[in-house]
Amino acid sequence: MPSLAGQPRQFIVTQLIMFREGNRKDPQMSPLAKNLSNADVNDFAAYFSAQPLAPLARHTAPDKAAAGRRLTEQHHCVACHGATLVGQQHIPRLAGQQPEYLRVQLRGFKASTRFDMDGQMSSAAQALTDADIEILTEYLSGLR
Repeated sequence: MPSLAGQPRQFIVTQLIMFREGNRKDPQMSPLAKNLSNADVNDFAAYFSAQPLAPLARHTAPDKAAAGRRLTEQHHCVACHGATLVGQQHIPRLAGQQPEYLRVQLRGFKASTRFDMDGQMSSAAQALTDADIEILTEYLSGLR
């Protein structure tokens, strides 16, 4: 499960609407979002975006952090998610995200099984190897 704390408000709104409209599917989220009103969506987004991040559960080893940073630059993650990978507008925060969630999402984008509104993430993930995904997961989950 992802951490919603500190996610950009617009990102949360967009994702809840995607679940509500059936564009994005998940066995837990789809039924929950199905009956949300626009006011509900906005209230949830305001609440979760204002929540503080949980303390880091892990710190990335310096060599893996350097490799992870190189990958975020090489694959242009920083162009959309921001230099510190905290997201912006409709683009999610990656820094400090749950490692298993990151891993599953990156694999889903690579396999083109994860909903991708504009195709940017699926395209970007094609070049990632399994080793790259593991390095990125370790790096991103250890950021603040």
